[in-house]
Amino acid sequence: MMRATPDSPRMFESDLVDFFSRTHPAVVPALFVPAALALFWYGVAHLGIGVLFSLALGVGGFVVWTLTEYWLHRLFFHWQPGGAWGDRMHFLVHGVHHKWPKDKYRLVMPPAVSISLFFAFLALFYLVVGPRLVWPFHAGFVLGYMSYDMTHYYIHHYNPRSEYGLRLKKNHMLHHFKDHGSRFGVSNMVWDRVFGTTGR
Repeated sequence: MMRATPDSPRMFESDLVDFFSRTHPAVVPALFVPAALALFWYGVAHLGIGVLFSLALGVGGFVVWTLTEYWLHRLFFHWQPGGAWGDRMHFLVHGVHHKWPKDKYRLVMPPAVSISLFFAFLALFYLVVGPRLVWPFHAGFVLGYMSYDMTHYYIHHYNPRSEYGLRLKKNHMLHHFKDHGSRFGVSNMVWDRVFGTTGR
């Protein structure tokens, strides 16, 4: 059972709420691999979308996730409204991660948040992409989210073996410990270059 420890301090007075503020990283693929496969299968098997076209839509969704990751991190996670309420909101959304970056149970989104966002983005893409093509597109978006969450966990707790993985880790550690106002990409560094936030 995931309870408060020196490495994973208490955030809430309620034992129940504090318990659900922690998430084991295995929860992410357990939830979202089947969800992405179901979305893809629905588009192919029930709506008659070709496999290659579905894969292309999935790649598009994945790319859209990388852009979403960048802007969520830059605009929302690091947004600090004024006042005590704003400070508390920022701490709950992202400040807790910057305060305790080694807390292995607060590196991925809790299911209450990630599942809510799953359906919120599905509704948005249903309107934007359309009721037929949304399913494989959202499958790619969901896999993009999953790769972000698992990459984030990995680079905080392990040393990547690939050159690119080591660059990702260094980039993210510089965001944490040198400049919170740059290097917002976690699973990739492309959008930081595009939008000029590669830091000093």
